[in-house]
Amino acid sequence: MEHYEKWLVIANGSILASFIGLLITVLLAYPLAAGLTLAVQIAAHMGTLLFAVGVKIAYVARLTFLSKLGRPVH
Repeated sequence: MEHYEKWLVIANGSILASFIGLLITVLLAYPLAAGLTLAVQIAAHMGTLLFAVGVKIAYVARLTFLSKLGRPVH
């Protein structure tokens, strides 16, 4: 059980980190794009996709570890 607790904390942290990365890349890709080079804009758009996938994978991991711990999964 302790093992799953550790992974639950990691999954929660991964959701937070991915969400912050997603916000930053969305800001860079859209409202701040006029002041950036094309290469940075491309990287920001790619980052938006990658961080969105990170949020989804971390959320599924979170649900899995909650289930393994016998906690309610909402």
